[in-house]
Amino acid sequence: MRMLHLGLRVTDLERSLAFYAALGYAELGRVPETEFGSLTMLKLPGDPFASLELVHDPARPVKDISAVNHLVVQVDDLDATIAGLAARGVTAEPPAELGPGMRTSWLTDPDGYRIELVQWPPGHPAGMTAADFV
Repeated sequence: MRMLHLGLRVTDLERSLAFYAALGYAELGRVPETEFGSLTMLKLPGDPFASLELVHDPARPVKDISAVNHLVVQVDDLDATIAGLAARGVTAEPPAELGPGMRTSWLTDPDGYRIELVQWPPGHPAGMTAADFV
């Protein structure tokens, strides 16, 4: 088994699509009518599959995001990513170094969801492993 994607309810689909496009996501496709609303599937450039689904129903705007703590997106170069986001009108918090070569920054999407950008140290696997907790 594996995790496929996370679905986030959004209030204004076009505003959210512009934000996530600035972050680097590309639209894979849409399912226009479901019991949840319209579904828009997004992926990051290095991913072979969708990793984020934007769920939109104009009759059900986002009122509470407390069930989602944050999303995490891995980046190769945190400073370049933050500069690229700023050029697209998206503000990220100043980077913090959590350990040797482990850097993070935070930003907030239009509905208030928090997103953590992570730059791993050189040689780190492309995700968290048990070795990160020893």
